[in-house]
Amino acid sequence: MHNNKSLSRELSLISLSLIKDKGDFQLNKSQIEDIFESALDSLINHCRDELDNCESDLENASQKILDSELREGLDSPFVNVRNDLKKSLTKIEAVMNTLSVTLDFPKLIVSSGQIDIREDVNERVTNIIDNLTIIDAEIDQAMEGWRLKRLPRIDRDILRLAYVDINYLSTPVAVACDEAVNLANKYSDMQGRKFINGVLRRLQTVKLQ
Repeated sequence: MHNNKSLSRELSLISLSLIKDKGDFQLNKSQIEDIFESALDSLINHCRDELDNCESDLENASQKILDSELREGLDSPFVNVRNDLKKSLTKIEAVMNTLSVTLDFPKLIVSSGQIDIREDVNERVTNIIDNLTIIDAEIDQAMEGWRLKRLPRIDRDILRLAYVDINYLSTPVAVACDEAVNLANKYSDMQGRKFINGVLRRLQTVKLQ
């Protein structure tokens, strides 16, 4: 169940990215379902692109190893050859890590056919759409001088999903924050991750008082 919830959060985040970030619209269940299908298509295309990039990186790393072997045969200093090999091996390790992450996507895609996940995504997205003004106002209060609208869209949606978890879906605060951090690690940048962490800590403190 916990794994399904994690999958539905990720699909909810992708679905939200396909909706205009405004508070003056309504979407019915059928429209949200269409957005969900578009999110799946986006996910599949992303998976294909990542695999193509990994294939290209592996080919480049292999070529560098071959080149270093050729240079060694031409009396190139051994230390240069060793450094080239270390760089290539580091690159291969990075590619394999990327592949590991990318190969999680098929699980996400397959799981999307499960009714409980579709319904969970629908509930999360609907809660955000129907209560966007309230959610954003309360997150703003935890941002100490910043405004939510100044954050990148992906960071706003991660915080909104965490808020919905805590205040609408009765998710334990620690679990909601951990899940939001996981999404930030995957979809945001370093600055975004730090900012999200800070806001979540303040939201957590307020909720536990």
